[in-house]
Amino acid sequence: MSTEPVRVTRAAPAGDPDEVESALRAEGLVPSRWGNAPGFRYGEHDHPYDKVLVCVAGGIVFHTPSGDVELTPGDRLELGRGVSHAATVGERGVTCVEAPRR
Repeated sequence: MSTEPVRVTRAAPAGDPDEVESALRAEGLVPSRWGNAPGFRYGEHDHPYDKVLVCVAGGIVFHTPSGDVELTPGDRLELGRGVSHAATVGERGVTCVEAPRR
């Protein structure tokens, strides 16, 4: 994990959840896939682990102490352990692949 509490990069390949899951497994992570309907909101929370998340379809905005971070297909978000965040799903809904890094 980066020393930055919130980091966004481009993931490859964009938009293919099977390939994203394979890439995360190659990093030694155990990924899972999820999605939400347009406008769904996650309240503020944090995790006791570093979180790696890749947006594979639609979009989502994460609200973090560092500011809002908009993810579109192919964007990879890394959140440090204990970083408080909330999220709002975009107008097309969202599908993501994520994995904890313990």
